[in-house]
Amino acid sequence: MEGRQTSEDAIADLKFNADGLVPAIAQQHDTGEVLMLAWMDAEALRRTVATRKATYWSRSRGEYWVKGETSGHHQAVKSVSIDCDGDTVLLQVEQTGPACHTGTRTCFTGRQIA
Repeated sequence: MEGRQTSEDAIADLKFNADGLVPAIAQQHDTGEVLMLAWMDAEALRRTVATRKATYWSRSRGEYWVKGETSGHHQAVKSVSIDCDGDTVLLQVEQTGPACHTGTRTCFTGRQIA
């Protein structure tokens, strides 16, 4: 389906993995810079849409986390899209401060392999 769906319809159409998660890419809305990749379940996506604050599922901690809740490096969500296969979420965000927990602007800084 092309165009805009309700968030509940879009969530129902997502292809979650065996753990009930989909990858979520955070991208700076005005530059296109890819900031990070994290994981979401249906509830994290609902919370993100409702609050416009990027909310993810931490696989290591087994809990939800709102980006910037402890660091102050928030992601204000400008838009949420689903890819053509329905198995990845794209968040276009306004990033405040570094996106990476290492303190770099993106999680891909300094890791080029080719």
